[in-house]
Amino acid sequence: MIGKKSYDNTKVFVRQATGLVKHVSFLDAVSLNLGDMSVGAAVATIGFTTILLSTMAGVNLVYASLLAFALSIPQMVVYTMMNRRVHRTGGDYIWTSRVFGGLFGGSLAFMGYTMETLAYLALIALSTVFAIGSVGVALGNNSFLGLALSGGISGAMPGLQFLVAAAIFAILIAINIFKPKIGYKLVTVAIVLGILILLLSMGTLMFAGKAGVEHYVSTLQAQGFNQTYSQVAGAYSSSAGSHGFNFRNLLLLLPFFAIFVYPWMNASPAVSSEIRGKSGVRWSVPVSVVIVMLLVSGAFAAMYFAGGLNFINGALTNPSLVYDYSFNFWTLAMGVSGSPLLSLVIGLGWIIWDLAILAYGIIVFSRYVFAQAFDRFLPEKLAYVSPKYGSPVAAHLFDLVVTIALIGGASFLYGTFSSLYGAVAAAMIYFIFIALSAIVYAFRHEHDSLPKMTLVVAGILMAGVFIYITYQFFAYSGVWGGNALAYGYIVASFVAGLVLYSISKWSNAKKGIDISMAFKEIPPE
Repeated sequence: MIGKKSYDNTKVFVRQATGLVKHVSFLDAVSLNLGDMSVGAAVATIGFTTILLSTMAGVNLVYASLLAFALSIPQMVVYTMMNRRVHRTGGDYIWTSRVFGGLFGGSLAFMGYTMETLAYLALIALSTVFAIGSVGVALGNNSFLGLALSGGISGAMPGLQFLVAAAIFAILIAINIFKPKIGYKLVTVAIVLGILILLLSMGTLMFAGKAGVEHYVSTLQAQGFNQTYSQVAGAYSSSAGSHGFNFRNLLLLLPFFAIFVYPWMNASPAVSSEIRGKSGVRWSVPVSVVIVMLLVSGAFAAMYFAGGLNFINGALTNPSLVYDYSFNFWTLAMGVSGSPLLSLVIGLGWIIWDLAILAYGIIVFSRYVFAQAFDRFLPEKLAYVSPKYGSPVAAHLFDLVVTIALIGGASFLYGTFSSLYGAVAAAMIYFIFIALSAIVYAFRHEHDSLPKMTLVVAGILMAGVFIYITYQFFAYSGVWGGNALAYGYIVASFVAGLVLYSISKWSNAKKGIDISMAFKEIPPE
């Protein structure tokens, strides 16, 4: 009879300390979350979403933003409370895997954030290229048109789009490998600049008013656009029928905010072991969510103030304006500015926001991979931190290879970054289980009734919200990127997680290490 195998539990984790350094300030932590909740990209890509919706009747984007914010409050409570209790590298991966175990919980995190983030970074890398192209065209240089057009549209240059996106991403990866401290500061500086220029753009729209928007449309007519301001506004008014508020149609936009904005408050928790002081751990989540709500709602409000609801909604559902003239918050602000210099600054603000999102994503992705490798869920080489540079080099290189492959897939197979929308459904599923893990954690570890019930109720509400949003992703797959690339990526990511855990458990058992023990305790800092 074979005896029970003896395991060395002193080697549960790859090492006794992560090797990461506490050099993240409160401002850096908030900036990471602001980069995660991608305001600049959201107000830039809204048209590529609204153009696909069956209707915009009775929809007000400000109300949609406020509704999405209200629905994110339970999640904000969960993340704030859990981050205060378990602040380790990897954030929600730690909570979920400790509740559901390495095989299922770890695979969920691998699918729902680790690999999903790479699809999102590919989406934003292409969005950055479209931003560069659109800004160039808006400034009067039509040689940028090939970068601004989606694939499948005559004149688009998917090959060049791929090369530019890949080059930008590779440069940012190199910065984070060789100068990781600069990587954090790059996010902070870019976010601060992005916010200032976003506020400048909002002020420009409000100062220009309706007269400025009408003048902007007349300049487009000189470039070949064949409708007037009144015709664009009238087309929406006619198709919308009643001008009353339509809550059901408003709900159709929830996945848009889920793709870009409110759920993405997990960046600062993912690096919380590197945050200096307690304020970043305690307050970075709620502070960043409130700031984002004010920015995104304010940006849409400024558009409505200047152009009127009928014109803005009409323009966002006008194929010619959206595809041929890249109509969005940024291009509208550029168009009404009346100054080439101001227009250039606003355009740079759009590009800076996209770069900030890429810079944040590279940092946070590497921390999730690091945490999973530290637990031995992923190959332990991915937990390697260069003693010379203080950065997780292998994790960054893994990021580079997979993201560039996804950029290529979106560019050449589908010709548009919106083809990657569907991959975000993986994160929506993952958020459901994060909520459930918070509920289980509350019953296991909370002894005081008030925090226990607060965490339980917030977890139940959060799970309900993401069940509904997940349903929308699959029920309206034509809008939210339902295709073989996105769905296949989700399935392959989860299966890969199961396989990786199984291989790791088997190979480590041969060394006398039971990796399941890692998921029974909180890792060291």
